[in-house]
Amino acid sequence: NPLHFGGVQGGSAFNTAVSFLTNTNWQDYAGGSTMSYLSQMLGLTVQNFLSAATGITIVLPIIRAIARHKTKDLGNFWVDMTRTVLYVLLPLSALFALILMEQGVVQTLTGEVRADLIAPFVSGGKTILHQIMHVGPVASQEAIMMLGNNGGGFFNMNDAHPFENPTALTNFLETLAMILIPSALVFLFGHMANAKRTAWAILISMLMLFIPLTLVSQHYQLAGNPVFTQLGISQANTASLAGGGNMEGVEDRIGAGATALFATVATATSTGAANGAYDSLMPLSGGVNLFLMQLGEVVFGGVGSGLATFLAFMIFAVFLGGLMVGRTPEFLGKKIESFEIKMTSLSILVMPLLVLIGTALAVTTVAGRAGVFNPGAHGFSEVLYAVTSPANNNGSAFGGLSSNTRFYNLLTGMCMLLGRYWTYLPLLALAGALVEKKKIPAGSGTLTTYTPIFIGLTIGVILLVGALNFFPALALGPVAEQLAPLATLTH
Repeated sequence: NPLHFGGVQGGSAFNTAVSFLTNTNWQDYAGGSTMSYLSQMLGLTVQNFLSAATGITIVLPIIRAIARHKTKDLGNFWVDMTRTVLYVLLPLSALFALILMEQGVVQTLTGEVRADLIAPFVSGGKTILHQIMHVGPVASQEAIMMLGNNGGGFFNMNDAHPFENPTALTNFLETLAMILIPSALVFLFGHMANAKRTAWAILISMLMLFIPLTLVSQHYQLAGNPVFTQLGISQANTASLAGGGNMEGVEDRIGAGATALFATVATATSTGAANGAYDSLMPLSGGVNLFLMQLGEVVFGGVGSGLATFLAFMIFAVFLGGLMVGRTPEFLGKKIESFEIKMTSLSILVMPLLVLIGTALAVTTVAGRAGVFNPGAHGFSEVLYAVTSPANNNGSAFGGLSSNTRFYNLLTGMCMLLGRYWTYLPLLALAGALVEKKKIPAGSGTLTTYTPIFIGLTIGVILLVGALNFFPALALGPVAEQLAPLATLTH
């Protein structure tokens, strides 16, 4: 603790402990000026490894339950955890940290760096000659933060800070790191379950959801603020005007398009990292962030947890398909009966209940409304985001909401705990039921899980759950805010 930071308050300590335990990494404080180096390394960085490994060790029993039959052996949690940390996360993180350090991400135990100002100035009767910059063991935390879909940054600016994300190469590699392990786990599923064509169907489904939403977000960011356009202010990317589109809250060196891409990847993968101010995104770009989380973060999703939830949606889609043809549904040779559907439904519905009930509490109580600084639709979007992100173990946030209060610390802390573990319990019960069943050979009435029709059915189920549960809330927030400036100017 070279900067001699004091201990944090109880509410913030509880919220932070829950946040890093659950792979959420929601932060309502500025890490570089609040937490000691020991807290950053021993507390937060270690939990980045363990929470990411937990997500992977949850999906492995589900895959084994599909691959094995007439047994009770789903593997050993501690063996899976040890192998995941030692053979996957540590080697990848060590390599990635070295690359980041070579590119300029800081890694030091020095307390602070003083820089002489080119032009000293007077403030409060004192002449300011130096700038003090916080540094620390950043690269080691940044590597596992991105690879493990954790997202909690060393600095308050997260990946917009040049000490965390200094170059175009680091921005590209950090974007790639977020989808590396979630994508690899899809192929792991195909290998372990001997269902490689189904694995490709999963990956195609994810991309069919991810690519259009990313293009929508980038379109509105690059189009810029419609009020500026109506006032005749150019937002084009030209030789004389560096950086086109909506540049509020965007780093010039990154640009609006790359910021929108980073945001969609971060909210699709449960990472929650940010290389710009999400609160400054155009309303529908911010709405895409919300919608990706509200889909259950199945578009790649968090390491392990995303694939586990996607498999739950596939099983639900198989059930619906079986109802249509009047046959007991099967998923990769395992019959799907009432218990499996109950557990699947519980797992899928936990998150919407947390988000909608939590948002209702926040907007109908004095303590919840006290933290909202922006009126109208944007203020509602901030509250909705502040509950959606922890309930999905994402960790990103809209600024402008005072969330470091007892009310929001307790609300978001409970959302993180329940959103992580209440979703896992039904999935593990599902795995326990499936592994004991015998495999049934595919017949003429078996619903094939890798055809375009089944891919469309799975995407439809995911969209219906996300759209029907959250569309009214999204209409009150991002959609209303996007339309409001045009309506104001028209009148």
